[in-house]
Amino acid sequence: MTEESRKRLQVRWLTLAEFVGVGALLIAGLGFWDSHRERAREDRDRTAAASERQAQARADAQKLSFVMTGAREDDGKRVRLTSVNEGQVIQTQTVWFPPQIRGDSVETTGNPRLEVDWIENGLRKAAGKARTGRVPVGVLTVFIQDGVTKTDRAVYHLGYSVHPRTLRADRVELEGLSLARRGVSGDLQAAAGNLWAAR
Repeated sequence: MTEESRKRLQVRWLTLAEFVGVGALLIAGLGFWDSHRERAREDRDRTAAASERQAQARADAQKLSFVMTGAREDDGKRVRLTSVNEGQVIQTQTVWFPPQIRGDSVETTGNPRLEVDWIENGLRKAAGKARTGRVPVGVLTVFIQDGVTKTDRAVYHLGYSVHPRTLRADRVELEGLSLARRGVSGDLQAAAGNLWAAR
C-alpha cells in the first residue's frame, strides 16, 4: 500500500470529549424545547382560566341585576313585563307615572303589566301634539331569586303612540319598555316626573 492510499483510508474517530459535547448539546436542545412547550401550555391554561373567571363574573353580575323587558299585547292595550333573568320571579310591583299624567300609584300582584287605561287620559292632555313618545315610569319591584325576596327600584321609558279618531278621543297605544335608570333612591314618582319635564 502506498503512502497516499494509507492517508485516504485514515478515518478520524471522535474523542470521548466530543461525544460528550454533542450529547450535551442534544440534551440542552431537548430541554429548551420541553420548557418552551410547558410555558406555552401554562400560558394557554392561564388565558383559559382568566376567560372563565371573566365569564363567571359577568354571569354573577347579570344574576344580581334586575332588568325588565316589556312585550306589547292586545293591540297596545297593555305591555306584559318580565325579567330578563329566568331565575327571577316578580311578586308585586308599584308603578308611578309623572304627576302630570297620573297622580297616584298603581299596584300589581303576580301579574306584572302596564295598561293603557292607567294613563290614557293623562297622556292625551300632557303629550300635546306629539303622536309618539316615551313616558318615564318609576317601578318598585319585589321579586324572588334563589329563594330570597329582593327589591328593585328603577325608572323605565314606556313607549306610546297616539292615533287620531274622528268624532272620538284619540286612541293611545303602548309600544314597549326600555330601561332609563337603575338603583333609583328616593321618590320614584319625582324621578319619573323630572325625566318627563326634561324630555
